[in-house]
Amino acid sequence: MAGETTTSSLSVDQVAFDRLAYFALRSELLFDQAADVQPVQQAMPGTGVTFTIFSDIAAATSTLSETTDVTPVALADSQVTVTLNEYGNAVVTTAKLRGTAFLDVDSAAANIIGYNAGDSIDQVVREVLAAGSNVAYATGGDSTPSSRVTMAVDDLLVANDIRKQVAALRGANVATFNGSYIGFIHPDVSYDFRSAVDVASWRTPANYVNPEGIYNGEIGLFESVRFIETPRAKVFENAFNGAGDTGTGDSYATLIMGRQALAKAFSTQDGNGAVPKVVRGNVTDTLMRLQPLGWYWLGGYGRFREASLRRIESASSIGTNAS
Repeated sequence: MAGETTTSSLSVDQVAFDRLAYFALRSELLFDQAADVQPVQQAMPGTGVTFTIFSDIAAATSTLSETTDVTPVALADSQVTVTLNEYGNAVVTTAKLRGTAFLDVDSAAANIIGYNAGDSIDQVVREVLAAGSNVAYATGGDSTPSSRVTMAVDDLLVANDIRKQVAALRGANVATFNGSYIGFIHPDVSYDFRSAVDVASWRTPANYVNPEGIYNGEIGLFESVRFIETPRAKVFENAFNGAGDTGTGDSYATLIMGRQALAKAFSTQDGNGAVPKVVRGNVTDTLMRLQPLGWYWLGGYGRFREASLRRIESASSIGTNAS
């Protein structure tokens, strides 16, 4: 029939937009939860916080003489200083954008700024932990590497690598977190490790005797280590070529730690605290069109006891540079 009004006749039918904002896929923020050393009796504000560790004196196993006084032993201590640094980021939206956008730009900006704060600081923590001095190399390959550059693609993480580091922690009298150590492991390494280990050797969080206090990202308990799986685990890219030099092989860092491995310090002045604060910046343009929004943190992290932190570097069979 002639004369019908169709979709091609008018421009009133348009593609609709969902006004709910979605964001990029995000990994959980995990490393900060390992910082169990923080200031308790800070004397004053400062550029950093110094923690003091007293050494024990040697055991006195000899018998005393009835008429001779004991010889006093001098006390000794050491100190760890965590330096406070400034961190921050910001975005600025325009009046025209806010006035013409089909969704709430201010809410989206706040969400992005909040995540950026956590994402940034979590990476700061990771780098501090990944720089620990106690490092071993996975023994799953044909030969055990002696350094990162001598690794090969078959140097996968195996059970004895974990057992050895647990023994080292216990031998150094490192305290546990309620009976277990904490491990951070990359999903690529976790795949290889769990594929090679008998499933009966694992206990999932749901099967713990006391499941309270499960860490974010925790996948289970193996050989007294509660493993947290995260793509944020440190990867040393293009670290080896299988022949003693750098190349295309990636080295993955699996961290195992006990109490007092990581210290955290932060300013408590001017609204600062343990976590970054969101800051709405001053509008300084004449027509008040440009509105800044950002985050700021004045704080820092440091390794408190090197003996409490162990790093195992390994390859992965499913990594980007696995072959």
